[in-house]
Amino acid sequence: MHPVLQLSDHITLLPVIHGSGDFALEVRQRIHADDYDCVAIPIPDDFEEAVEEAIGHLPRVHIVAQREGGVGDEASAYSFVPIDPCQPLIAAIREALAANITRAYIDLGVENFEQQTATYPDPYALKQISLEKFDAALVTGLPRPEPDSQRRDRIRWMAHQLHLLELDYERILFVCSVMDWPWIREAYQKHDPAPEDASPVWPAETFYVVPNCLYFVLGELPYITQLYEHRRAEMMPDETQAIDGIKSLILEARSEWVRKHDLESHWLTPQTLSLMLKYIRNLTLLDSRMSPDLYNIALAAKQIGGDDFATTLIETARRYTPQIASPHPEVSLRFDLGIFPSGDADTKNRLLGAQLEWRELPLQPSPPEEKQQKWSMQWDPYRQCSYPPEDDRIESFNAHVREQARILIGEDLARSEKFTSSLKDGLDIRETLRNWHTRDLYVRELPPSKGSIDAVIFLYDTPADPHKYPWHTTWYAEHNEESTLCFYATDFSDNILGPGIAQAIYGGCFLLFPPRSIPDVWTDPRFEEAETLEERLIMGATLHSNEKRIALVSPVAPSAGWRRIAKQLKKRLVYIPMNRFSLQTLDRLRRFHVLNGREVRSYASQYIRNIR
Repeated sequence: MHPVLQLSDHITLLPVIHGSGDFALEVRQRIHADDYDCVAIPIPDDFEEAVEEAIGHLPRVHIVAQREGGVGDEASAYSFVPIDPCQPLIAAIREALAANITRAYIDLGVENFEQQTATYPDPYALKQISLEKFDAALVTGLPRPEPDSQRRDRIRWMAHQLHLLELDYERILFVCSVMDWPWIREAYQKHDPAPEDASPVWPAETFYVVPNCLYFVLGELPYITQLYEHRRAEMMPDETQAIDGIKSLILEARSEWVRKHDLESHWLTPQTLSLMLKYIRNLTLLDSRMSPDLYNIALAAKQIGGDDFATTLIETARRYTPQIASPHPEVSLRFDLGIFPSGDADTKNRLLGAQLEWRELPLQPSPPEEKQQKWSMQWDPYRQCSYPPEDDRIESFNAHVREQARILIGEDLARSEKFTSSLKDGLDIRETLRNWHTRDLYVRELPPSKGSIDAVIFLYDTPADPHKYPWHTTWYAEHNEESTLCFYATDFSDNILGPGIAQAIYGGCFLLFPPRSIPDVWTDPRFEEAETLEERLIMGATLHSNEKRIALVSPVAPSAGWRRIAKQLKKRLVYIPMNRFSLQTLDRLRRFHVLNGREVRSYASQYIRNIR
């Protein structure tokens, strides 16, 4: 230990930042690295019995709270100690209990606790520098306690208690706040007299924290805290958990997102997640930090994966599975307010770490089930229309696919000839290499393609399960810039997002452009021979197309049966593999919204989530 942290031959200071998993690991390592016979803790002795009893319930998280005020006063405020596995003080007590080391609770009991907080450097710096250098670098920026303040009295009291502990113990480790350690050292060396003991009259009580409030109690994210506990229980190395935990959180959120939406394929590939991690790193550096907070992680998730993925990630980050039922009474905590069995009261965290900064991130959350049921009952089945921004998106993609199909048609008609005076449409590499022995160059000539493409078939999921895609219909164009659309999709009534707003997923569809009025493909008796949804769709497109060629976008090549259907009507399928397009683009196209009347378009954007 560096001399700057040695109070005497018997006492070693260990300044920590409250609520930091990195400092909790440092405390564990320091306790195991030396032979201490006493661990001093800056918590009043009124809390000792309840705190150590609550530590025995870990990994379940509790708080040990002390009511403030006099005997006849109402319970308007509580000061509490969070029994958090990532709290350095709790880690010190936990390790001391396991090693049978004496614990000394030496803070001053006060009637009304004054909460202290500050802005600290990122504790992740401990991975690169020693704790001694980290603490020494902060000395010049730490505020001196005001004269006659509660903080000053507490520091004098703790310094006096350390003098008393020296009389009984040889090697004492004092785990204190990094905010107080220089002034404790000063008071200890000056032998400042101890203030009068003004211990409160109320005993410390243990409360079980309801799971959805853990974010306001734990120093680290609940999910990260859970990983720390898992590695501790399995005796696995956890020195890199601060960053590895973020990666695990993103992967877990992706798995939950895929499961929630029953996706067979998605665009959140390892390459996409790698870009997301780089984005998180850049956002973190802009905040002058070394490790990201939840805001930066969620913002990157929103920009890369959309609102839905960001919401899933936040829900995953707040999950703490060890938080099962407890025999102690429950408490709900929100910011600085707690809902106790006796009523609402202000709360003060005795082990509050860095200053919290609340930032707004606009997201469209999933509506509660009660509202979905209400909106479903109000739905008019005879009034349906599309969402214009999605119409523009699919029409733009349809035009792109038609152009790609025309290029493929031209390539099929290309011919190669020996180079004489013009490169024409470019060098034919294959034919040139084939005739390398003759030293002749060959060029390509692409004759103008005859005809055009007016029908494009999209088969997103094949073979299509009729039970998964029970909704079959034809939508007609509202104006000349839209296509006639025939499709099969999931049941939109299973996913109501707002009043008169639902979402469905295409299984397959075809678009006719220029638009025209056609009989409904799904009720047309001419297609009764179709055995699958894909076949009926292909029959409808080939029958109503005015061109000889029809573009087909599918994950698999057209089968002989599909080609035979087209050939019967003297048409030809131009196959475009679906892997030519990004999974992200295809997923955005597949998800579309159904509105219950055109008037819903005026407010639909308030409920429709941002899908990347």
